[in-house]
Amino acid sequence: MIDIFLSTYKFFLGATWLTLKLTLTSLFLGSCIGIIFAFFRLSKKKALNYLATIYINVIRGTPLIVQIAILYFGIANIVTLSPFWAGSLALAIHSGAYIAEIFRGLIQSIDKGQMEAARSLGMPYHLAMRRIVLPQAFKLAIPPLGNQFIIGLKDSSLVAYVGMQDLWGAALSEASSNFQQMNTYIIVGLYYLALVLILSYLVGKLEARLEVDSKNRPNRTFKNLFQFKTASS
Repeated sequence: MIDIFLSTYKFFLGATWLTLKLTLTSLFLGSCIGIIFAFFRLSKKKALNYLATIYINVIRGTPLIVQIAILYFGIANIVTLSPFWAGSLALAIHSGAYIAEIFRGLIQSIDKGQMEAARSLGMPYHLAMRRIVLPQAFKLAIPPLGNQFIIGLKDSSLVAYVGMQDLWGAALSEASSNFQQMNTYIIVGLYYLALVLILSYLVGKLEARLEVDSKNRPNRTFKNLFQFKTASS
């Protein structure tokens, strides 16, 4: 196994970088999609709410590999996507459905009295959401988002089945040439494990940093309200 590791580490490091680019791209797009559809789910407009409900139910109810195949093969007559972008968009759309539900639940968990207090002071809805509700929701979202990002990292291995040489695609290619499938797959599993541990560490540090900031500024929400009241008067 050590011989395989030493002979393939350059190949797998390149594949690791490709996996990271794919994961970061898809998670950024997925977070944007998720936030938009979270607001659609919370909207009082039935059309937006209905659209978000259909999107979330369809995406969560179908396998990710099917979504990747549809974007790569199914729409080839309309637009041709590279394996990278087919995988990135499929992962973004897939993770966006889960992120939307994360943010919807967390926004609804914030005490409604805070929004009512902001509105009573004359603060517009979008400003109250941006300055009062969303900062608290983002802080609470760190643990579930961290879990979703880890799932997204591991789910990225499915793009290998549309010909992309990410970590798992590189493992399939290497295993077919050296005929040592078990050892090769164990080595690639360790690469994935290292990425997950690094991501978990970064999420933990961010969560701890936000906890320290909240202890140093415990009345930040009400301070924002006071500043708005002073500016308005």
